[in-house]
Formats: sequence, structure tokens, C-alpha cells
Amino acid sequence: MSFAVASTAGLARLSPHSRRAATGLVLFALSTTSIITPVQSAGLLTQRSSSLYVPPKCPINRDASPATVGLRTFHSTSHNWRSTPQFSYHVAASYSAKQDRFNAEANLFTNPPYDSSKAAITDLQACKASINKNHRAKSGQDAFFFSQIGNTNATTFGVADGVGGWVESGLDPADFSHGLCEYMTCAARAWPHGSNTTSLHPRDLLHVAYDEVTVDDSIEGGGSTACLAVAEPDGNIEVANLGDSGFMHLGGNAVRHFTQPQTHAFNTPYQLSKTPRRMLVQMAVFGGPTTLSDLPKEASITHHKVRHGDVLVFATDGVWDNLSPQDCLGIVSRQMVERGAWVENDGAIEVGHDLAKLIHAGTSRKAGKASLQAKLAVAIAKEAKETGLNTRRDGPFAKEVQKAYPGENWHGGKPDDIAVVVAIVLEDSPK
Repeated sequence: MSFAVASTAGLARLSPHSRRAATGLVLFALSTTSIITPVQSAGLLTQRSSSLYVPPKCPINRDASPATVGLRTFHSTSHNWRSTPQFSYHVAASYSAKQDRFNAEANLFTNPPYDSSKAAITDLQACKASINKNHRAKSGQDAFFFSQIGNTNATTFGVADGVGGWVESGLDPADFSHGLCEYMTCAARAWPHGSNTTSLHPRDLLHVAYDEVTVDDSIEGGGSTACLAVAEPDGNIEVANLGDSGFMHLGGNAVRHFTQPQTHAFNTPYQLSKTPRRMLVQMAVFGGPTTLSDLPKEASITHHKVRHGDVLVFATDGVWDNLSPQDCLGIVSRQMVERGAWVENDGAIEVGHDLAKLIHAGTSRKAGKASLQAKLAVAIAKEAKETGLNTRRDGPFAKEVQKAYPGENWHGGKPDDIAVVVAIVLEDSPK
């Protein structure tokens, strides 16, 4: 996640050598709200810069694609197979830390089996504490997750991109982003324990995880963007996006949807944050600007209906700053066509008959490295990594810099941490 500095005189010019640090984690609402409450009056904005603090921010349309929450009844187990198509989601993730070389074999994570018949999760902090920090994916300050929701057939997955500027305050930004994703995983697996609703929505899941992060003493502070979804077996998808991570819905060799980033200003995304107590005390004693802190309720919500053979891509800005939606569509289309998952018929793109075999749907609940979803995730991450290091190919971020700061002469990609989650939609055969 990159940063640009703002001063009291105005936004500082972006250095051609500046790069964003990336991170993702869970946040908690601090009780000292009088100190950390986001400032609402008009004024200067802090971008993703080495400075973590921000004077008042400008008003902005916070929801680029509003949708009414609660359009669906989630987690129903009473569907009629003959009248309602049922879908499953086959997921893989690929990643790369900014400072590491990309390794297609090592930088891959496929869906692990989850046994919902085990003892129910009732303590989210105990669940998160049971996750070995040393076993986290080597994805730098970016993080990702995917999980079955309780004992239902619904699935949730997403990414979080940590704010690297917290390093200057002596914090590891990865603790926040990875912690956020770990709490979302635990909360999804524990559902409906502690819930008074009949459905789980992604913004609610983000809110629970953020609350847990803020009370978790092992996570001193930090910040993160987030983009996540709840995918239902009836083909309904609800997506919550806060910041400039994002989501693409691809189907039939076309882009069906691409999220619009939430930003306060150029290179200044919406972000969750947790301010360390020691810093709150310093601000209370000496004054100064507050930290930039948005809330889960400000996430943009969209609803989508998927079809057999569709592809869902969730990624941090290490991907979207280097690859356009057309670039990503081209990568996915090549992989799908080459393997027969999408086939051309009289000028139209159709889903191939071997899709279930390609995603290993019938062999086990854990797909292997040769599965189609794994190939797609690796292909996207690899292309984003190579483009970020290419000084001659202008990616989306370079083009935005050229518009906002024409005097900077910025060219090439933007090296950053990368995390991408790919889900392939399969229509299941009637039982």
C-alpha cells in the first residue's frame, strides 16, 4: 500500500521513487473515541504516506455503488434442487511480499478442509490465538482468508491490505491485516454463535473482526483496507469493500463488475485503524492531528448474481495498481480457454463440459496446485508482480500519478505486496 505525504500547506508532490507499503489486519473500536474519532470538517487529507496522521477530511460520496442490504435470505437449507440451481465456490489464493521473488509453487494457498462437525467455536480470541503466527502466508503486509460459514453451504473470502506507514511508529502492520483476516475466519466458522440474525453479511463479519482486533492486546495498532464477500449456494453474492482493495466479477469472457475504490483523495483510501494507547496518551497531552480512521459501516455494499463458470477475483492494490480490469480479464480468459473451461461456440463463449474436473470438484474438498483456480490465482499474482517491477510499462497507478502530478514524470509499475483470491463458480448437479 503506497503512501504520499501531506503537509499543512497542502499535498506534497509524489516522489517518483516513493512506493506504497502494504498490509492487512483486523481493527477494534477504541473506547477513547473523543481522541480518535475521524474528523468530519473540511480540510487536508492524509494520503497513504509515511505520516499516519491527518487533519480534517473533505466530504465525499462514500458509496460508489450503493445497494440495499438484506435483499436476500441467506443460509437457507430448504432449497428445491429441481427449481433452484445450487452453486459451490472453489477457491485458491496466491501472494507475494514486496521484497521477495515470486515463487509460483510456494506462493499458493488452496482451500483447506474445514470440519464443521468439530466442537463449535464460542471464543473468537481463543480461536485466533490457536492460529500459529509463524504459519502465516509470506504475503508481507497483505492478508487474505476464506472459510465455510458455520455448518452451512455458504462461503466467505476476501483480502486485507495493511497500512505500511505504521512501521514508523514501531508497529508491524502485518499484525493488523493478518489478525483481521484470522478473526473473520474464526467468526465465520463460529456462526451463528453469538448472532441474533438469520444471515451473515460481509459488513457484519468485518465489524465483528474489527471489534475483536481493537480489544486484542497482541495487536498494538495498525490499519488496513478490506474487501470481502459472502457467497450463497443459491448464487447470490454480497460484497463489502472498504478502501482500494477490490473485486472483479468475470463471466463469458466479459467483466460483469469491477469495484470502485473508496478514497478521501489521491492515494488516500478509506481504512480501518487502531491507535496504540501510548500514542493516544501523547495526543491527549501534546495535541496534534488525529489518525485517519474509517469504520466498517462505511464499506460500500454491492450484490451480484453468479452463473456457472463465472470467476470472482479479490485482490489488494498490489494487483489493481499494476493491472487494469482489461488486463485481468485477458489473464483469466487465456487460462480458461487454454484449459477448456471456457469454449467458443458460434462466436459465443460457453462453459466447457470438464469444468468440474478442472477444479477437482469431485476428488476432495482440498484442491491441488494443478487445479484451475490455483492456476488463475498464480497467473494474476505473477503478472502483477512482473508489471510492478517493469519500469517501461505504465500501470493504472502510474497513469493516475501522471494525471494528478504531471510534473513528476512517473513511469512503470509500482512494487508492492500482493494478495489475490480467486473463486470459480460451479453449478452442482441435482442430488
